[in-house]
Amino acid sequence: MILCCGEALIDMLPRKGADGGACFQPYSGGAVFNTSIALGRLGIPVRMFTGLSDDLFGQQLTASLAASGVGTDLVAVSDRPTTLAFVTLTDGHAKYAFYDENTAGRMLAPADLPQVPDDVKAVFFGGISLAVTPCADTYAQLLAQVAGDRLIMIDPNIRPGFIRDEAAYRARLDRMFAACDVVKVSDEDLEWLMGPGATVELARKLIAKGPKLVLVTEGAKGAHGITADRAVFVPSQKVTVVDTVGAGDTFNAGFLAALADADALSKDALSGLDDAALSAALGLAARCAAVTVSRAGANPPTRAELA
Repeated sequence: MILCCGEALIDMLPRKGADGGACFQPYSGGAVFNTSIALGRLGIPVRMFTGLSDDLFGQQLTASLAASGVGTDLVAVSDRPTTLAFVTLTDGHAKYAFYDENTAGRMLAPADLPQVPDDVKAVFFGGISLAVTPCADTYAQLLAQVAGDRLIMIDPNIRPGFIRDEAAYRARLDRMFAACDVVKVSDEDLEWLMGPGATVELARKLIAKGPKLVLVTEGAKGAHGITADRAVFVPSQKVTVVDTVGAGDTFNAGFLAALADADALSKDALSGLDDAALSAALGLAARCAAVTVSRAGANPPTRAELA
């Protein structure tokens, strides 16, 4: 069982109405939501912890999770509104405008923290929920509680325009990095965190903060798996890109699914991964992401679609 912790929101994606005018259509989304959905579609037992509204959008999110086999018994439900993210696409690349003040996800508090079941072997954190309070501090507290004997993966999925207190955000991430096992970043995330430099060099500076493994995605080029003394690279699969919404989130799910397939969802097993196993995990992650970018919106593949 994998527990995904972070935002679930509504992506308002640009569309054209019947009269040809511009409009937005609501799609279930959010970085951590997408990762949980992708894990469920890959047949991995998964639950989600987040704050959901009981409004119409919250009901849509709950139904979407259930449809992909994601457990929602740990979700904190409130009557606050759902976070909305209005998306604009330029050459297939997404930019976001978030409406997040006083929402069900944003206002998640320590009192909402669940008792994490014993069958949870890995916990995933990420997304914009690590950038805003009070939910960010709540997730950081949960990580501190579960990090001792469970595999921890973080994807900060950095949105610079969403960060209001950069010093506090960096300090919070550093505390979380110190207690985690895997960090996944895009090449842009890595440079924002560590400054300019070569990918492997920057990743090892990040490793010095605590994680054993750093995954770095470089879009159409491929992805790196970097440890303190090894580096593996797997090229991306070539596809026609429709848009990039959910690509990194699906990559995360593919990587975790590969670890689950290899019975490697533990700290000791992660430390023992050889280059072949790491390449295989990156390869599955890249295949999953390739399917997602080949179709509109965050629509991760099932196992059958990867066959």
